[in-house]
Amino acid sequence: MKKDIQIPKVEGVYIAVVNEFNEVYKTQDWNAYIINDKTVDLDVVLIVTSGFSKEKTTSVFRKKLDKLPAKSFAKIELMPEELFALNNEFKVSFFEGNQMFDKTYLFRKNTINEKALQTIPLMKVKGVLVK
Repeated sequence: MKKDIQIPKVEGVYIAVVNEFNEVYKTQDWNAYIINDKTVDLDVVLIVTSGFSKEKTTSVFRKKLDKLPAKSFAKIELMPEELFALNNEFKVSFFEGNQMFDKTYLFRKNTINEKALQTIPLMKVKGVLVK
């Protein structure tokens, strides 16, 4: 029975953590974004995030987007730098057409830093990306 279950592979959807200037508070903040680099809209996007290590676990954060248009991105959450010492997990589920997709993105501890910055698709900024 299990062999009959088709689990589609997620492609073209990424999570990025970007260091950007906050105009309101005049600070440099790290923010997590979901990126839809596909040519189709994503519906009912559910994102569950948490941080963890052997000694610590953060509270669970949940976010829902009714729609994430094709070739677009949306902010998920502000990420304080203290979280970078933990593994940060983003569980993402969404519908593309009538099919449900699911993927877990993991930023391993200490991988979000200035040295790991790269150009982020669609956003045209530097950040740390997990595909």
